[in-house]
Amino acid sequence: MKKTISILGSTGSIGLSSLSIIDKKKNFFDVNYLSANKNYKLICKQILRYKPKVFFINNNKIFKKIKKKFKNKKIKILNNYDLKNFYKTDITISAIPGIAGLKPTLLAVKTSKKLLVANKESVICGWNILKLSALKYNTKIIPVDSEHYSIFKLINNEKLDQIKKIFITASGGPFLNFKKNQFKKIKPKDALKHPKWKMGKKISVDSATLMNKIFEIAEAEKLFNISNNKLEIIIHPESLVHAIIELKNGLKKFIYHETSMIIPLANAIFENNLEIKNFYKTKFKNKINTLNFKKVSNKIFPLIKIKTKINELPSSAIIYNAANEILVDQFLQKKIPFLGISKTIMKIHRDSNYKKYAIKRPKNINEIIKIDKWARENIIKKF
Repeated sequence: MKKTISILGSTGSIGLSSLSIIDKKKNFFDVNYLSANKNYKLICKQILRYKPKVFFINNNKIFKKIKKKFKNKKIKILNNYDLKNFYKTDITISAIPGIAGLKPTLLAVKTSKKLLVANKESVICGWNILKLSALKYNTKIIPVDSEHYSIFKLINNEKLDQIKKIFITASGGPFLNFKKNQFKKIKPKDALKHPKWKMGKKISVDSATLMNKIFEIAEAEKLFNISNNKLEIIIHPESLVHAIIELKNGLKKFIYHETSMIIPLANAIFENNLEIKNFYKTKFKNKINTLNFKKVSNKIFPLIKIKTKINELPSSAIIYNAANEILVDQFLQKKIPFLGISKTIMKIHRDSNYKKYAIKRPKNINEIIKIDKWARENIIKKF
């Protein structure tokens, strides 16, 4: 019997990887709904190829063009997320980047048997709401970022009080071996050249600043109920080990796999019940490479200093996430220098109104959006 599957963010890198898995097992799935922003050609291609029941399109201009082009088709073309249009789905993959992915993810958890989360903001900004909904609607949540999927598998059958440390690995991005004076000359095109992963612009810049790992710490705290002091970031340039757990009995465990998101995605979709060797191009040639691990340098990655602040108050992560999204966007538009991102983020907790907003415990998405909006409109202006 076929399973129904839906993808939030079907034209992004995670969405495309997910669809490539579906392509390999066409007889396994029916596509319920897809969503995208503004990639007109790719949206058209996906409608014709996968024949979803619904396609959500965020960009109003593209929505109107697509709606007109497919007006005689049975498919629903919509430009707003509404629970009534979220069909019951066996598997939903949440892969819309940024805070824009929060609302649809909170809707998807109510209609999915299994929710595969690649949208960090859903966890770091909306975990309490997401977790309660998952319990209410009996939805299984599986993180599919390579780091959190590895942790998810590694801590299975382990008692939390027996875990001494969890290490999240970072490639170091494109500037790992830069000298301090080189950082002043960094341009957006430089930050987008990730040495190991093919990713979107925002996440590529976050990898270059290490902000992606700070958010992954925040995410791991919430997903696995692990305290901040048990979580560490280490540099692992090969990007083959994605997380390590150290147990109090002296053992260390890690998961090793190639730099392909297809591996955690396919394993989460099929729950380790399928051989996936033909799903992606292997680079290993049956040989284990040398693995290097080293401490994060706070000179190269000053943002490591805010690791303990990211979840210090209930809404701290919402504020840091909002400010970071704005700062990365300004850097990509060449309005601020690369170093301007970390310099501003490290001052956020000094804002006179920071604590007033950070201590709030949002009970719904509207309260999250209010905190997010305040941070976007106020934080970066002051610094």
